[in-house]
Amino acid sequence: MNNIIYSVVVPLFNEELVIMESYSRLKNVMDRNKEEYEIIFVNDGSKDSTRKKVELICEKDYRIKLVNFSRNFGHQAAITAGMNVSIGKAVVVIDADLQDPPETILEMIEKWKQGYEVVYGQRSKREGESFFKKITAKTYYRILKSLTSVDVPVDVGDFRLIDRKVCDALESLPEKNRYVRGLVSWVGYKQTCVQFQRKERFAGETKYPLSKMIKLALDGITALSYKPLGFVNYIGGFCSIVGVISVIIIIINNLVNNVNVLSLGLILSVIIFMFGLIFISLGIMGQYIGRIFDEAKDRPMYLVDNIVNYVKQEDEYKNCHF
Repeated sequence: MNNIIYSVVVPLFNEELVIMESYSRLKNVMDRNKEEYEIIFVNDGSKDSTRKKVELICEKDYRIKLVNFSRNFGHQAAITAGMNVSIGKAVVVIDADLQDPPETILEMIEKWKQGYEVVYGQRSKREGESFFKKITAKTYYRILKSLTSVDVPVDVGDFRLIDRKVCDALESLPEKNRYVRGLVSWVGYKQTCVQFQRKERFAGETKYPLSKMIKLALDGITALSYKPLGFVNYIGGFCSIVGVISVIIIIINNLVNNVNVLSLGLILSVIIFMFGLIFISLGIMGQYIGRIFDEAKDRPMYLVDNIVNYVKQEDEYKNCHF
């Protein structure tokens, strides 16, 4: 009989420098709660010694589970895999880098016991991050909120606690290109926040460089909103109006002053401007078409190599197709 109350999902990618400290702090926090729990580490194709270190932890602590991917499938896929194999009545998602303090989990549990079904961590302060990272993150969350009809909280990452029925609802959603934090907002249920100060990484380098941040931002916008497609129409209409007015003004000016103001430089500038708008429009549409293409292929979101400490469930999940 399952008596596990909490499942803590921790995605991993090349985290050999932080994994032992992350495990120690998570274990300390969950032991203080004095209720049954499991910690699910999801190894997202790490190339360092992360897998070996977690396997050693699993040998000593039966509460620790390890899901090994066949290769790197990405952070959102790792979160999804951990949630799919979890069996707790509440599921906590937290990164291993300790920027999100594990101690905040206890506050989330209290909110859950009060009846909230989603408790997300909201960053009140971000330590150890550049001004560029802070301003772009702040801007992105507000743009996303303005573009979608879904109430997406600002300054919130994937660090959160969700009830089992929310986890089951997420598992029922069929899309492969997942933006988990957006989907949690989309499914609804009773939600609240716990504020915390985001710390510097305990060790190692960020696993979200600028390129991955941009991809995640685009995934979030295209997963939750069609408004960018509407902007293409507005831009096209605006440019058409500006073009017609410009032509009329130039013709009138030529007739009145008998001056050839339609210079080659002006023509080239207008052409470059119009081509720029066309390519921007095609890029926006391409984002949506690319997502449609990925969904049409119907490939699994991830493939599991093996699962450690899930003896009865390993055969079931080894070739899972989520």
